[in-house]
Amino acid sequence: MFKSASSEIPDSYYQTEPSLVRPRSPTPRRTLYLSNLDDQKFLRFSIKYIYLYKKSVSVESLKSSLSRVLVDYYPLAGRLRTSAEDEGKFEVDCNGEGALFAEAFMDLTADQFLQASRRPNRSWRKFLYRLDSRNFLDIPPLVIQVTNLNCGGMILCTAINHCLCDGIGTSQFLQAWAHLTSKSDDVLPISPFHDRHLLSPSSIPNITFTHPEYTGTTPHHHEGINGIHFLEQMLKSQSLVPISVTFKPSHILNLRKHCVPSLKCTSFEALASHTWRSWIRSLIPPASLKVKLLFSVNVRKRMKPELPRGYYGNGFVLGCAETTVKELVGSNKNIHHGVKVVQEAKAVLTEEYVRSMIDYLEERRAKPDLSTSFVISQWAKLGLEDLDFGEGKPVHMGPLASEIYCLFLPIVGDLDAIRVLVSVPEKIAEKFEYYMKDIMGAEEEKEEEEEAREWHKKSFKLSSFMPCN
Repeated sequence: MFKSASSEIPDSYYQTEPSLVRPRSPTPRRTLYLSNLDDQKFLRFSIKYIYLYKKSVSVESLKSSLSRVLVDYYPLAGRLRTSAEDEGKFEVDCNGEGALFAEAFMDLTADQFLQASRRPNRSWRKFLYRLDSRNFLDIPPLVIQVTNLNCGGMILCTAINHCLCDGIGTSQFLQAWAHLTSKSDDVLPISPFHDRHLLSPSSIPNITFTHPEYTGTTPHHHEGINGIHFLEQMLKSQSLVPISVTFKPSHILNLRKHCVPSLKCTSFEALASHTWRSWIRSLIPPASLKVKLLFSVNVRKRMKPELPRGYYGNGFVLGCAETTVKELVGSNKNIHHGVKVVQEAKAVLTEEYVRSMIDYLEERRAKPDLSTSFVISQWAKLGLEDLDFGEGKPVHMGPLASEIYCLFLPIVGDLDAIRVLVSVPEKIAEKFEYYMKDIMGAEEEKEEEEEAREWHKKSFKLSSFMPCN
């Protein structure tokens, strides 16, 4: 059950100053346009991944392969800047300045970190070199730190600017770097596609949808107003603590069975509905309050023509499921309604909807409506956990820190399991964990576990989703 205490890690130390790793050979000197999906204000941060390896890779080898891969991914060696034509918009100056690379040492073993890895804590920030920067534009798009452990292992931490890449794009880049580290003379399995003009706005804006993912809910009566204030007060007034719950294939199968045969659903839809319901049940807002679930959806194949293979920019949009508290938490274990509204939110995301959203962002530069929203970012099924630099796959992969956004994380060594990580107000932490685990029970039996794995081999459909945090 929930425990608020987290294990602090020791301080790291640096024998040398961080250095800039530049592309090995000349790269195009150009300005890279960022689409409206790239240049959203809520994406102006870096996606921070942390990897634990039992056996370290030489820093010189990592730097050499990084220098090589930056020839292909040269925008990551550039710098963000404000557009001269529009001060509210960012672009990338592809100037080859390089990625920041730091090497650190820590009196810690891989096993000690694994014992504390279930819940990230603020001390993990020691795994990433801290830059003295005045603003977001001063930070290189790619920052890397390798921390050598005293057991011979290493922790690799990467910070990749979200304006340049989404979850699929970051995975594509990291896999390319790892590939060139282990096979230095080989070519990249996927060539990056840089151009973002495929997602340019219309010359005359054509906004054909209302876009509830960006527009706030207007309460129709006093209870609704109080409900919004209640949620905002709950989330802002208390310290947040991370909750981590692992769902084995048998657990996910059990969730899906609650919707079969009356409603067929994917594993993502079932787990998203269950997590959303658990969050609302823990907070206990007014029954009539309209609440939202925002979740990231990969639209690369929904566009016509499809975005090219190798497109590593932001090719996702936010799906928005809406319902009332009463409808969502109606019965004790009924995820049926939540799944239904998630499916409806996915179905509306046609090419026309995406084009309308791009034009909407061109006119309004809007931020997502977070007043009554729960946000899920999908990191599973992207291959992030398979990053092998030549000395084996990681024994742990996850975020550098836990945030209020919910992450669906891969489990190293178990393709069909998912770890749900989210920070919640301390007052509701124990209750939230209880509701999340309430679905677990007798289905731990070995036979049902094998049945679940067979089910997943045939019908696991998480790959169309991807992260926004």
